[in-house]
Amino acid sequence: MIIRTIILLLFALGAWTSIEAQNVLIEEDAPIGQMMDRFTELNKARSTVTGWRIQIMATPDRQRLENVKQSFQYRYPSIPVDWVHSAPYYKLRAGAFATKLEALRLKYILEQDYPGIYLVKDDAITPRELIGRY
Repeated sequence: MIIRTIILLLFALGAWTSIEAQNVLIEEDAPIGQMMDRFTELNKARSTVTGWRIQIMATPDRQRLENVKQSFQYRYPSIPVDWVHSAPYYKLRAGAFATKLEALRLKYILEQDYPGIYLVKDDAITPRELIGRY
């Protein structure tokens, strides 16, 4: 009976302190508020986001890249794949993911057919690309 009463009192005390913690007042200096407003404006103006893609290959041979791209599209028609040119390499990349964990899930599946693939961070992902799920 005493233990039950002590537990009940501790629970009531915990609930009371959590209620008190919900009333938080944040005061910021004017320059900080202006910086946060500017940060918000800049982010709303951005048309791309940072995310992850799966790099399937990097090669200086464009014909080889096109062959692998066609093969990939045949095997995985629901996964978008494209390439970028960063001299002297053509890089074949698949998918667009907001988090690394999402990209790792698909990487695990694709490794069966494309060993040696790896994740790359990409700053030029449009929000529309992130909507599709594979």
